[in-house]
Amino acid sequence: MANQNLKKQVINIISGHRTGVLSSVENNKPHSRYMTFYHEDLTLYSPTQMDTEKMDEIEKNPHVSVLLGYEEKGQSDSYVEIAGTCSINNSETLKKQFWDESFQQWFEGPMDPNYAFLQVQPDVIRILNRNGEPAQELTLGK
Repeated sequence: MANQNLKKQVINIISGHRTGVLSSVENNKPHSRYMTFYHEDLTLYSPTQMDTEKMDEIEKNPHVSVLLGYEEKGQSDSYVEIAGTCSINNSETLKKQFWDESFQQWFEGPMDPNYAFLQVQPDVIRILNRNGEPAQELTLGK
């Protein structure tokens, strides 16, 4: 039951924040960038172009880290730190579901072949900075 409560807290945080930091591995070193995130349950989706450096990085090493939250009030904001495995999702359903008109600056439309999603399947999610409480951890993976 504690895991269900923790899961609800995580979903509440990720539902309230669209912009986060995705860190992948480049030449055995972290490489971070801001990304837009959507989610279904605890799985994260981030729109991207197929012909980017991050796609090459993820193909070489699918282990990523994501930070979401900590945007408005500063030091007291709760946020999540997600360690997971990233893959490329080209699903037409997903592309239509999360299409936003603002994407037109990068893509011709939801069926643009260069438009895809990074799909992050969490292994471990940590909630940090929650009302002065110690970090809480939800383990999902292997």
